[in-house]
Amino acid sequence: MMRYSEFTQRVAGEGAAAWALHFEAVTAKRAGRDVIVLSIGDPEFNSPPAITEAAIAGLRAGNTHYADILGLPRARKAVAAQHSRLTGQQVGPENVAIVAGAQGGLFSTAMSILGPGDEVVVLEPMYVTYEATVQAGGATLIRVPLAAETGFRLDLVALKAAISPKTRAIFFATPNNPTGAVLNRAELEGIAALAKEHDLWVVADEVYSTIIFDGEHVSICSLPGMAERTVTINSLSKSHAMTGWRAGWIVGPQELIGHVGNLGLTNLYGLPPFIQDAAALALETVVPEVVEMRDAYLRRRDLTLAALGQLPGIICRAPAAGMFMLADVRGTGLSAGDYAWRLFRETGVAVLDATAFGKAAAGHVRISFAIDEATLAEACRRIATFTRGLGKAA
Repeated sequence: MMRYSEFTQRVAGEGAAAWALHFEAVTAKRAGRDVIVLSIGDPEFNSPPAITEAAIAGLRAGNTHYADILGLPRARKAVAAQHSRLTGQQVGPENVAIVAGAQGGLFSTAMSILGPGDEVVVLEPMYVTYEATVQAGGATLIRVPLAAETGFRLDLVALKAAISPKTRAIFFATPNNPTGAVLNRAELEGIAALAKEHDLWVVADEVYSTIIFDGEHVSICSLPGMAERTVTINSLSKSHAMTGWRAGWIVGPQELIGHVGNLGLTNLYGLPPFIQDAAALALETVVPEVVEMRDAYLRRRDLTLAALGQLPGIICRAPAAGMFMLADVRGTGLSAGDYAWRLFRETGVAVLDATAFGKAAAGHVRISFAIDEATLAEACRRIATFTRGLGKAA
Protein backbone atom coordinates (compact mmCIF):
# COMPACT_ATOMS: atom_id res chain seq x y z
CA MET A 1 0.00 0.00 0.00
CA MET A 2 1.32 3.45 -0.91
CA ARG A 3 1.96 5.87 1.93
CA TYR A 4 0.74 9.44 2.29
CA SER A 5 2.12 12.31 4.32
CA GLU A 6 0.99 13.19 7.84
CA PHE A 7 -0.16 16.48 6.35
CA THR A 8 -3.08 14.70 4.67
CA GLN A 9 -4.36 13.69 8.09
CA ARG A 10 -3.93 17.15 9.56
CA VAL A 11 -6.19 18.66 6.90
CA ALA A 12 -8.85 15.94 7.21
CA GLY A 13 -11.15 15.35 10.16
CA GLU A 14 -14.68 16.23 11.23
CA GLY A 15 -14.73 19.58 9.47
CA ALA A 16 -13.85 18.08 6.10
CA ALA A 17 -16.52 15.38 6.54
CA ALA A 18 -19.27 17.86 7.38
CA TRP A 19 -20.42 18.32 3.82
CA ALA A 20 -21.64 14.78 3.06
CA LEU A 21 -25.33 15.73 3.12
CA HIS A 22 -24.69 18.89 1.10
CA PHE A 23 -22.79 17.00 -1.60
CA GLU A 24 -25.57 14.41 -1.80
CA ALA A 25 -28.15 17.17 -2.12
CA VAL A 26 -26.23 18.91 -4.90
CA THR A 27 -25.86 15.62 -6.78
CA ALA A 28 -29.58 14.94 -6.44
CA LYS A 29 -30.48 18.43 -7.63
CA ARG A 30 -28.24 18.06 -10.68
CA ALA A 31 -30.02 14.79 -11.43
CA GLY A 32 -33.32 16.66 -11.60
CA ARG A 33 -34.77 15.80 -8.20
CA ASP A 34 -36.96 18.27 -6.30
CA VAL A 35 -34.27 19.49 -3.91
CA ILE A 36 -33.82 22.86 -2.16
CA VAL A 37 -30.26 23.46 -1.01
CA LEU A 38 -30.00 25.50 2.20
CA SER A 39 -26.72 23.91 3.24
CA ILE A 40 -24.19 26.34 1.78
CA GLY A 41 -23.62 30.09 1.69
CA ASP A 42 -23.28 30.53 -2.05
CA PRO A 43 -25.47 33.51 -3.03
CA GLU A 44 -27.89 32.84 -5.85
CA PHE A 45 -27.29 36.41 -7.05
CA ASN A 46 -25.12 36.82 -10.10
CA SER A 47 -22.01 38.94 -9.65
CA PRO A 48 -22.68 42.64 -10.36
CA PRO A 49 -22.65 43.21 -14.15
CA ALA A 50 -20.08 46.02 -14.09
CA ILE A 51 -17.58 43.74 -12.35
CA THR A 52 -18.23 40.88 -14.74
CA GLU A 53 -17.82 43.17 -17.74
CA ALA A 54 -14.50 44.43 -16.38
CA ALA A 55 -13.19 40.86 -16.22
CA ILE A 56 -14.43 40.12 -19.74
CA ALA A 57 -12.75 43.26 -21.04
CA GLY A 58 -9.52 42.18 -19.36
CA LEU A 59 -9.69 38.77 -21.00
CA ARG A 60 -10.29 40.28 -24.42
CA ALA A 61 -7.41 42.70 -23.90
CA GLY A 62 -5.07 39.79 -23.23
CA ASN A 63 -4.80 40.49 -19.51
CA THR A 64 -4.08 36.80 -18.93
CA HIS A 65 -0.40 36.70 -18.03
CA TYR A 66 1.34 36.20 -14.70
CA ALA A 67 0.49 38.77 -12.05
CA ASP A 68 2.55 40.00 -9.11
CA ILE A 69 2.64 37.30 -6.42
CA LEU A 70 1.23 39.59 -3.73
CA GLY A 71 -1.24 41.22 -6.09
CA LEU A 72 -1.27 43.91 -8.73
CA PRO A 73 -0.53 47.43 -7.43
CA ARG A 74 -4.03 48.62 -8.33
CA ALA A 75 -5.71 45.79 -6.42
CA ARG A 76 -3.51 46.19 -3.34
CA LYS A 77 -4.10 49.94 -3.34
CA ALA A 78 -7.87 49.43 -3.63
CA VAL A 79 -7.93 46.99 -0.71
CA ALA A 80 -5.78 49.29 1.44
CA ALA A 81 -8.07 52.25 0.74
CA GLN A 82 -11.24 50.32 1.51
CA HIS A 83 -9.78 48.75 4.65
CA SER A 84 -8.60 52.14 5.93
CA ARG A 85 -11.99 53.69 5.25
CA LEU A 86 -14.08 50.93 6.84
CA THR A 87 -11.94 49.96 9.83
CA GLY A 88 -10.13 53.16 10.75
CA GLN A 89 -6.75 51.41 10.60
CA GLN A 90 -4.59 53.34 8.15
CA VAL A 91 -2.67 50.96 5.91
CA GLY A 92 -0.95 51.05 2.52
CA PRO A 93 -0.52 48.57 -0.33
CA GLU A 94 2.55 47.16 1.45
CA ASN A 95 0.18 45.82 4.13
CA VAL A 96 -1.95 43.88 1.62
CA ALA A 97 -1.70 40.47 -0.02
CA ILE A 98 -4.23 39.44 -2.66
CA VAL A 99 -5.09 35.76 -2.19
CA ALA A 100 -7.50 33.09 -3.45
CA GLY A 101 -10.50 33.95 -1.30
CA ALA A 102 -10.71 34.33 2.46
CA GLN A 103 -9.85 30.66 2.83
CA GLY A 104 -6.59 31.26 0.96
CA GLY A 105 -5.96 34.12 3.36
CA LEU A 106 -6.60 32.00 6.44
CA PHE A 107 -4.34 29.21 5.20
CA SER A 108 -1.52 31.54 4.16
CA THR A 109 -1.68 33.34 7.50
CA ALA A 110 -1.70 30.12 9.50
CA MET A 111 1.28 28.76 7.60
CA SER A 112 3.15 32.04 8.17
CA ILE A 113 2.59 32.49 11.91
CA LEU A 114 2.07 28.96 13.31
CA GLY A 115 4.22 25.89 13.72
CA PRO A 116 4.50 22.54 15.53
CA GLY A 117 3.86 22.90 19.25
CA ASP A 118 1.92 26.13 18.95
CA GLU A 119 -1.63 26.45 20.22
CA VAL A 120 -4.37 28.54 18.68
CA VAL A 121 -7.43 29.57 20.65
CA VAL A 122 -10.61 29.64 18.54
CA LEU A 123 -14.06 30.81 19.54
CA GLU A 124 -16.61 28.05 18.91
CA PRO A 125 -18.89 27.72 16.96
CA MET A 126 -16.29 28.30 14.25
CA TYR A 127 -16.22 27.91 10.49
CA VAL A 128 -15.54 24.28 9.58
CA THR A 129 -12.19 24.83 7.85
CA TYR A 130 -10.51 26.48 10.85
CA GLU A 131 -9.60 23.13 12.35
CA ALA A 132 -7.68 21.89 9.32
CA THR A 133 -6.23 25.33 8.60
CA VAL A 134 -4.71 25.58 12.07
CA GLN A 135 -3.54 21.98 12.08
CA ALA A 136 -1.94 22.17 8.63
CA GLY A 137 1.30 23.59 10.00
CA GLY A 138 1.32 21.34 13.05
CA ALA A 139 -0.38 23.68 15.52
CA THR A 140 -3.08 22.55 17.96
CA LEU A 141 -6.59 23.96 18.05
CA ILE A 142 -7.91 24.97 21.49
CA ARG A 143 -11.66 25.50 21.44
CA VAL A 144 -13.53 28.01 23.60
CA PRO A 145 -17.20 26.95 23.49
CA LEU A 146 -19.74 29.78 23.58
CA ALA A 147 -23.15 29.03 25.05
CA ALA A 148 -26.23 28.94 22.84
CA GLU A 149 -28.29 30.27 25.75
CA THR A 150 -26.36 33.56 25.64
CA GLY A 151 -26.74 33.90 21.89
CA PHE A 152 -23.18 32.62 21.52
CA ARG A 153 -21.76 35.78 23.10
CA LEU A 154 -18.08 35.99 24.04
CA ASP A 155 -17.11 34.37 27.36
CA LEU A 156 -13.99 36.36 28.21
CA VAL A 157 -13.29 34.31 31.34
CA ALA A 158 -13.28 31.09 29.32
CA LEU A 159 -11.11 32.69 26.65
CA LYS A 160 -8.56 33.80 29.23
CA ALA A 161 -8.53 30.33 30.81
CA ALA A 162 -7.76 28.75 27.42
CA ILE A 163 -4.54 30.72 26.96
CA SER A 164 -1.34 28.89 27.88
CA PRO A 165 2.39 29.51 27.42
CA LYS A 166 2.07 27.66 24.08
CA THR A 167 -0.63 29.94 22.73
CA ARG A 168 0.45 31.82 19.62
CA ALA A 169 -2.80 33.26 18.27
CA ILE A 170 -6.52 33.86 18.71
CA PHE A 171 -8.74 33.18 15.67
CA PHE A 172 -12.35 34.37 15.35
CA ALA A 173 -14.90 35.54 12.80
CA THR A 174 -17.06 38.60 13.29
CA PRO A 175 -19.75 38.47 12.09
CA ASN A 176 -19.68 34.78 12.87
CA ASN A 177 -20.46 31.89 10.58
CA PRO A 178 -22.65 29.99 11.52
CA THR A 179 -24.21 31.99 14.39
CA GLY A 180 -24.53 35.44 12.83
CA ALA A 181 -23.29 36.95 16.12
CA VAL A 182 -21.34 40.22 15.90
CA LEU A 183 -18.66 40.98 18.49
CA ASN A 184 -19.21 44.42 20.01
CA ARG A 185 -16.55 46.95 20.92
CA ALA A 186 -16.38 45.92 24.59
CA GLU A 187 -15.91 42.26 23.66
CA LEU A 188 -13.19 43.12 21.16
CA GLU A 189 -11.45 45.30 23.73
CA GLY A 190 -11.39 42.28 26.06
CA ILE A 191 -9.80 40.11 23.36
CA ALA A 192 -7.31 42.87 22.54
CA ALA A 193 -6.26 43.18 26.17
CA LEU A 194 -5.52 39.45 26.37
CA ALA A 195 -3.64 39.51 23.07
CA LYS A 196 -1.40 42.34 24.25
CA GLU A 197 -0.91 40.82 27.71
CA HIS A 198 0.23 37.47 26.26
CA ASP A 199 1.87 38.82 23.08
CA LEU A 200 -0.49 36.97 20.73
CA TRP A 201 -1.46 37.29 17.10
CA VAL A 202 -5.14 37.95 16.40
CA VAL A 203 -6.60 36.66 13.14
CA ALA A 204 -9.95 38.32 12.42
CA ASP A 205 -12.14 36.85 9.68
CA GLU A 206 -14.43 39.71 8.57
CA VAL A 207 -15.97 38.21 5.44
CA TYR A 208 -19.54 39.07 6.53
CA SER A 209 -18.74 42.58 7.78
CA THR A 210 -20.86 44.27 5.09
CA ILE A 211 -23.96 42.14 5.78
CA ILE A 212 -25.00 43.42 9.21
CA PHE A 213 -28.63 43.86 10.25
CA ASP A 214 -28.37 44.79 13.94
CA GLY A 215 -25.58 46.78 15.60
CA GLU A 216 -22.33 47.84 13.94
CA HIS A 217 -19.14 46.19 12.78
CA VAL A 218 -15.98 47.05 14.72
CA SER A 219 -12.59 45.83 13.51
CA ILE A 220 -10.17 44.80 16.25
CA CYS A 221 -7.26 46.07 14.15
CA SER A 222 -8.43 49.62 14.86
CA LEU A 223 -8.05 49.31 18.64
CA PRO A 224 -4.96 50.78 20.35
CA GLY A 225 -1.87 48.58 20.13
CA MET A 226 -3.49 46.03 17.81
CA ALA A 227 -2.26 47.04 14.35
CA GLU A 228 1.08 45.25 14.73
CA ARG A 229 -0.48 41.98 15.89
CA THR A 230 -3.72 41.76 13.90
CA VAL A 231 -4.30 39.97 10.60
CA THR A 232 -7.59 40.90 8.93
CA ILE A 233 -9.05 38.49 6.37
CA ASN A 234 -11.73 39.54 3.90
CA SER A 235 -13.02 38.91 0.39
CA LEU A 236 -15.65 39.79 -2.19
CA SER A 237 -17.30 36.37 -2.05
CA LYS A 238 -20.27 37.24 0.13
CA SER A 239 -20.48 41.04 -0.13
CA HIS A 240 -20.48 41.04 -3.94
CA ALA A 241 -21.77 37.50 -4.68
CA MET A 242 -18.38 36.55 -6.13
CA THR A 243 -17.72 33.19 -4.49
CA GLY A 244 -16.35 31.57 -7.63
CA TRP A 245 -13.93 34.41 -8.38
CA ARG A 246 -11.79 33.55 -5.33
CA ALA A 247 -10.94 37.21 -4.77
CA GLY A 248 -9.75 37.68 -1.21
CA TRP A 249 -7.06 39.47 0.74
CA ILE A 250 -4.97 39.70 3.87
CA VAL A 251 -4.22 42.97 5.66
CA GLY A 252 -1.45 42.88 8.24
CA PRO A 253 2.07 43.96 9.18
CA GLN A 254 4.43 44.38 6.24
CA GLU A 255 6.78 41.64 7.45
CA LEU A 256 3.92 39.14 7.53
CA ILE A 257 2.92 40.12 4.00
CA GLY A 258 6.47 39.32 2.88
CA HIS A 259 6.20 35.81 4.30
CA VAL A 260 2.83 35.36 2.59
CA GLY A 261 4.52 36.35 -0.67
CA ASN A 262 7.15 33.65 -0.22
CA LEU A 263 4.40 31.12 0.36
CA GLY A 264 2.59 32.38 -2.73
CA LEU A 265 5.63 31.49 -4.82
CA THR A 266 5.03 27.84 -3.95
CA ASN A 267 1.30 27.55 -4.65
CA LEU A 268 -0.97 30.09 -6.35
CA TYR A 269 1.74 32.23 -7.96
CA GLY A 270 -0.58 35.21 -8.14
CA LEU A 271 -4.32 35.60 -8.66
CA PRO A 272 -5.27 36.00 -12.37
CA PRO A 273 -4.83 39.64 -13.42
CA PHE A 274 -8.25 40.00 -15.06
CA ILE A 275 -9.82 38.94 -11.75
CA GLN A 276 -7.67 41.37 -9.79
CA ASP A 277 -8.62 44.30 -12.02
CA ALA A 278 -12.31 43.45 -11.71
CA ALA A 279 -11.95 43.10 -7.94
CA ALA A 280 -10.21 46.47 -7.78
CA LEU A 281 -13.13 48.03 -9.66
CA ALA A 282 -15.53 46.48 -7.12
CA LEU A 283 -13.64 48.20 -4.30
CA GLU A 284 -13.05 51.52 -6.06
CA THR A 285 -16.65 52.20 -7.04
CA VAL A 286 -20.08 52.26 -5.45
CA VAL A 287 -21.78 48.99 -6.40
CA PRO A 288 -25.53 49.37 -5.76
CA GLU A 289 -26.09 45.61 -5.82
CA VAL A 290 -24.14 45.29 -2.56
CA VAL A 291 -26.78 47.23 -0.60
CA GLU A 292 -29.59 45.50 -2.47
CA MET A 293 -28.23 42.08 -1.54
CA ARG A 294 -27.84 43.04 2.12
CA ASP A 295 -31.45 44.22 2.18
CA ALA A 296 -32.53 40.95 0.57
CA TYR A 297 -30.74 38.92 3.25
CA LEU A 298 -32.52 40.92 5.94
CA ARG A 299 -35.90 40.20 4.35
CA ARG A 300 -35.00 36.52 4.10
CA ARG A 301 -33.92 36.40 7.72
CA ASP A 302 -37.22 37.88 8.81
CA LEU A 303 -39.15 35.55 6.50
CA THR A 304 -37.41 32.51 7.97
CA LEU A 305 -37.90 33.64 11.55
CA ALA A 306 -41.60 34.28 10.92
CA ALA A 307 -42.07 30.87 9.30
CA LEU A 308 -40.07 28.75 11.75
CA GLY A 309 -39.83 30.77 14.95
CA GLN A 310 -42.96 29.32 16.60
CA LEU A 311 -42.54 25.67 15.62
CA PRO A 312 -42.77 23.12 18.44
CA GLY A 313 -39.40 21.65 19.35
CA ILE A 314 -37.32 24.31 17.58
CA ILE A 315 -35.62 27.43 18.90
CA CYS A 316 -34.57 29.85 16.17
CA ARG A 317 -31.68 32.18 17.02
CA ALA A 318 -32.00 35.44 15.09
CA PRO A 319 -28.67 36.32 13.47
CA ALA A 320 -27.45 39.92 13.67
CA ALA A 321 -25.58 39.50 10.38
CA GLY A 322 -24.70 37.18 7.53
CA MET A 323 -26.75 34.75 5.49
CA PHE A 324 -27.36 31.93 7.96
CA MET A 325 -29.58 31.11 10.92
CA LEU A 326 -29.04 28.45 13.56
CA ALA A 327 -32.08 26.48 14.68
CA ASP A 328 -31.91 24.41 17.86
CA VAL A 329 -33.76 21.18 17.05
CA ARG A 330 -33.08 19.27 20.27
CA GLY A 331 -36.69 19.75 21.33
CA THR A 332 -37.81 17.49 18.49
CA GLY A 333 -36.14 14.51 20.15
CA LEU A 334 -33.73 14.08 17.24
CA SER A 335 -30.04 14.83 17.02
CA ALA A 336 -29.14 17.58 14.57
CA GLY A 337 -27.64 14.99 12.22
CA ASP A 338 -30.73 12.78 12.26
CA TYR A 339 -33.01 15.79 11.85
CA ALA A 340 -31.03 17.06 8.85
CA TRP A 341 -30.87 13.70 7.08
CA ARG A 342 -34.53 12.89 7.68
CA LEU A 343 -35.56 16.37 6.54
CA PHE A 344 -33.61 15.91 3.31
CA ARG A 345 -34.83 12.39 2.60
CA GLU A 346 -38.46 13.18 3.35
CA THR A 347 -38.78 16.70 1.94
CA GLY A 348 -35.77 17.37 -0.31
CA VAL A 349 -34.62 20.31 1.82
CA ALA A 350 -30.92 20.24 2.69
CA VAL A 351 -29.67 21.98 5.83
CA LEU A 352 -26.34 21.51 7.58
CA ASP A 353 -25.79 19.75 10.90
CA ALA A 354 -24.11 22.58 12.82
CA THR A 355 -22.13 20.15 14.96
CA ALA A 356 -19.57 20.51 12.17
CA PHE A 357 -18.85 23.99 13.56
CA GLY A 358 -17.97 22.55 16.97
CA LYS A 359 -19.69 20.90 19.91
CA ALA A 360 -20.95 24.31 21.06
CA ALA A 361 -23.36 24.14 18.12
CA ALA A 362 -24.46 20.56 18.77
CA GLY A 363 -28.20 20.11 18.43
CA HIS A 364 -28.47 22.94 15.91
CA VAL A 365 -28.86 22.99 12.14
CA ARG A 366 -27.66 25.84 9.94
CA ILE A 367 -30.15 27.27 7.46
CA SER A 368 -28.86 29.40 4.59
CA PHE A 369 -30.65 32.44 3.15
CA ALA A 370 -28.64 32.29 -0.10
CA ILE A 371 -31.64 31.49 -2.33
CA ASP A 372 -34.52 33.54 -3.68
CA GLU A 373 -37.39 34.39 -1.37
CA ALA A 374 -40.03 32.29 -3.10
CA THR A 375 -37.88 29.15 -2.90
CA LEU A 376 -36.90 29.96 0.67
CA ALA A 377 -40.57 30.31 1.61
CA GLU A 378 -41.29 26.88 0.07
CA ALA A 379 -38.36 25.38 1.96
CA CYS A 380 -39.66 26.85 5.21
CA ARG A 381 -43.11 25.41 4.48
CA ARG A 382 -41.57 21.95 4.05
CA ILE A 383 -39.46 22.33 7.19
CA ALA A 384 -42.51 23.39 9.18
CA THR A 385 -44.64 20.50 7.89
CA PHE A 386 -41.86 18.02 8.60
CA THR A 387 -41.25 19.35 12.11
CA ARG A 388 -44.93 19.39 13.08
CA GLY A 389 -45.14 15.83 11.82
CA LEU A 390 -42.43 14.78 14.26
CA GLY A 391 -44.58 15.95 17.13
CA LYS A 392 -47.61 14.02 15.89
CA ALA A 393 -45.52 10.88 15.46
CA ALA A 394 -44.41 11.11 19.08
